[in-house]
Amino acid sequence: MVQQYVCELQEADETDVAFVGGKGAHLGGLSRIDGIRVPDGFCVTTAAFRRIMAEAPSIDDRLDRLARLDPDDRETIRALSAEIRRTIEDVAVPEDLAAAITRALTRHGEQAAYAVRSSATAEDLPTASFAGQQDTYLNIVGPTEILRHVSRCWASLFTERAVTYRQRNGIDHRMVHMAVVVQRMAFSQAAGILFTADPVTGNRKVATVDAGFGLGEALVSGLVNPDVFTVRDGEVLAKTIAAKERAIEALPTGGTQEVAIDAQRQEQPALTDAQAVHLVELGRRIEAHFGRPQDIEWCLVDDGFQIVQSRPITTLFPIPVPEAGDEENHVYVSVGHQQMMTDPMKPLGYSMWQQTAMVAMHEAGGRLFVDVTRRLASPASRAGLLDLMGKGDPLVRDALETVLDRDDFIPTLPDPAPAPARPSTGGAPAPIETDPAIVTELIERSETSVAALEREIRTKSGPALFDFLREAFDEHKRVLGDPLSMQAIMAGMEATWWLNDKLREWLGEKNAADTLTLSAPDNITSEMGLALMDVADVIRPHPEVVAYLQHAKDEDFLDGLAKVAGGTEARDAIEAYLDRYGVRCVGEIDITRPRWSESPATLAPALLDNVRNFEPGAAERRFEQGRQKAQEKEQDVLSRLRALPDGDRKADETKRMIDRVRTFIGYREYPKYGIISRYFVYKQALLAEAERLVQAGVLRDKEDAFYLTFPELNDVVRSNQVDEGLIQQRKDAFRSYQALTPPRVLTSDGEALTGAYRRDDVPEGALVGLPVSAGTIEGRARVILDLADADLEAGDILVTTFTDPSWSPLFVGIAGLVTEVGGLMTHGAVIAREYGLPAVVGVERATRLIQDGQRIRVHGTDGYIELLP
Repeated sequence: MVQQYVCELQEADETDVAFVGGKGAHLGGLSRIDGIRVPDGFCVTTAAFRRIMAEAPSIDDRLDRLARLDPDDRETIRALSAEIRRTIEDVAVPEDLAAAITRALTRHGEQAAYAVRSSATAEDLPTASFAGQQDTYLNIVGPTEILRHVSRCWASLFTERAVTYRQRNGIDHRMVHMAVVVQRMAFSQAAGILFTADPVTGNRKVATVDAGFGLGEALVSGLVNPDVFTVRDGEVLAKTIAAKERAIEALPTGGTQEVAIDAQRQEQPALTDAQAVHLVELGRRIEAHFGRPQDIEWCLVDDGFQIVQSRPITTLFPIPVPEAGDEENHVYVSVGHQQMMTDPMKPLGYSMWQQTAMVAMHEAGGRLFVDVTRRLASPASRAGLLDLMGKGDPLVRDALETVLDRDDFIPTLPDPAPAPARPSTGGAPAPIETDPAIVTELIERSETSVAALEREIRTKSGPALFDFLREAFDEHKRVLGDPLSMQAIMAGMEATWWLNDKLREWLGEKNAADTLTLSAPDNITSEMGLALMDVADVIRPHPEVVAYLQHAKDEDFLDGLAKVAGGTEARDAIEAYLDRYGVRCVGEIDITRPRWSESPATLAPALLDNVRNFEPGAAERRFEQGRQKAQEKEQDVLSRLRALPDGDRKADETKRMIDRVRTFIGYREYPKYGIISRYFVYKQALLAEAERLVQAGVLRDKEDAFYLTFPELNDVVRSNQVDEGLIQQRKDAFRSYQALTPPRVLTSDGEALTGAYRRDDVPEGALVGLPVSAGTIEGRARVILDLADADLEAGDILVTTFTDPSWSPLFVGIAGLVTEVGGLMTHGAVIAREYGLPAVVGVERATRLIQDGQRIRVHGTDGYIELLP
């Protein structure tokens, strides 16, 4: 078979990545767009690279060694990748390959100047740009030099930065090949980068142009600060003209040099406004061709623009797909920030949440969002929405108000007409009674419903299972929307708000409800943390069990435990715990995440912390201490109130609210437990169905079902056919979504808004957040991003991205809490108050600004963190 070593640039397009690499494929596609000029040239194909690699068999062993290295082992990666590069550069280019390249040069002008550019097959991809990972050489003249620099491009597949990038992104070195683009050199008067969407805000309607004099390398290398033009709708909205003291220019004999810019020219713009607007128009054509925002490298040559590269902007957060024909503006609020789980979900995960949610939800970037546009547009509903969002997370409210301040984004709609008056039935319904029996009844209702689901689903399979599940989802929503349940939740929350507002007004106390709710009854999430302390009491007397837990693996966790001294007793205690709480896990709103009962070794670090940090009986003592503190606080507050004018009335009202909050605030955690209990039943049934598809040869692996939405999995079950390409595409997308940070608020223009606290009452240098649990604590910060990596000592302060209920076992052993995500009534805040932990949530970039092991002071009453020396 004759290998094709050279391909003309115009012959390639975006489907040829495997043949000409990402850059070559994009340049080929660019050359086909009407009105877009691309410097002429050709590609040395990946077939040539494979030929060279075959000439150096010693590379195979080095690639094996490379694959086994940790991405953080910089020194070994540096040495080994340098060896591989030297080996590739030392391979003599075979005569037939050299002849093919020389013939192409003859066609394009043998003595012309060229740019020789790496074009890897894992480059300029929608999910990973690989920008700057391989090498480019400018102004190369003559066949000998061209061949030498082609070899250098092949070798640059193994630069230290490229190797590390691939390892961090889970890309096999052997699966990536290198093509090389050889293009006529563009001798530019100005050059730079065009982003067809604002790379900072994400706004898809705003483009930014960076421009400098000479070749674009001056900007790419950071030699100069560029001029920056912001363009929208054919108009320059803003521009910053930099003092451009240096430039890179081509030498007549080949190569480039750095030159000084004349003083009188340094602050002249590299482009006129008209040129910047025209460039953005070209960028919009390119964006339309590739179907997504682009990062475009351009040159200005003789008053005309040439495009030398275009790649997707991979850092933008995706936008929910609108209904067909819908071109209206929309505002979306993150569901993950309310549910304390901002990681991406797999398609079956977000699809199941959509199927069972009480409101419509839209997916973007593996996360879910609720469209609040209509509620913001109506003055009547706007105030209520902003108030609710502000109480939960002030950053969401601020972000929404930022959008509202732009009068042209959301039109104000008239309030809906009032509903026809109904005959009086005796006035407004009576508020829910402060009666613990109500909570008991609600829990019994939920448990009965879950038990019925477990019983009825056992006989269902195939299409009948999906028909049954659709009915089960209706029951799910009925239980979730039970009016009595909603009243109980709101009663606890409203009583909390009342106590905090009134006791601050009457007594000057901040967040008084935090102490008054300590050890409130019926809080299943706090019970879960205390129950794990009881399991630790069973384990603590058995050294062999403790040693076993230090190296526990899920494959035989419980079976192996029974083989060590004391293991049977420990296993029974763990199994009893899993019977009650095993439906939970980190990120539990995603049905595809492994539950504790499926991966019990996940609990080992928390169990070991409890064994090390507590004495026997600590759980019961902790609960009783909290109850006594709450009781003492109640007596103190009531006594001080009675000493005030009209004190008896104030004390009586406060006593009623304290009773109310202690009756209902614990139930706030139960509906989520009910949802997750039902989810585990759904998951077991769907995994059994996926296993049948594997046995039938339809799916390769049962967890491939996680990359299909619920309706898609239903179709596969009915047809016994699956699109394997779709599953792989979804896996690649999910991997890319993990690198994205979801915004609290997202607009249909793509603008990501995080909001701001706008406070001036905190010390300089402090990190600002939302106070959710009163008190001040100083200690060692432990930055933990994965529950499985927890290694805490008594007195540590947990710093993490978010905490859902699965993190509560860690709360019993820490002294304070800091999270990047959260609100006043999210689970982490409720449990922090329950355990009396000073806590500040909603602290932007806390896990990056606070170093693991650093001493910090958490001001849980005032909402800020001091970084201590």
